[in-house]
Amino acid sequence: MVGHRPGRPRGPSIDDLPDVRDGLTRKERVVLWQISVLEKELGRPSVPTAMLYGRVVEHVDMSVDELQRILVRMVGRGA
Repeated sequence: MVGHRPGRPRGPSIDDLPDVRDGLTRKERVVLWQISVLEKELGRPSVPTAMLYGRVVEHVDMSVDELQRILVRMVGRGA
């Protein structure tokens, strides 16, 4: 990490910090944006998770588990 000093704890990534306007993180915003793009491309409201993940990781570094957690949180019910 550029500028990291040994012994100093690393803070959260800028992608993980909520925006003051709406509380969404950059990662959550990218997920929502790509869901919207895919819905328009596919012409249907349901989007395959694997396809969504492929689109999201083109813009932010995220694991499959992290995408699943974001989707569950946005839907508001557990898996």
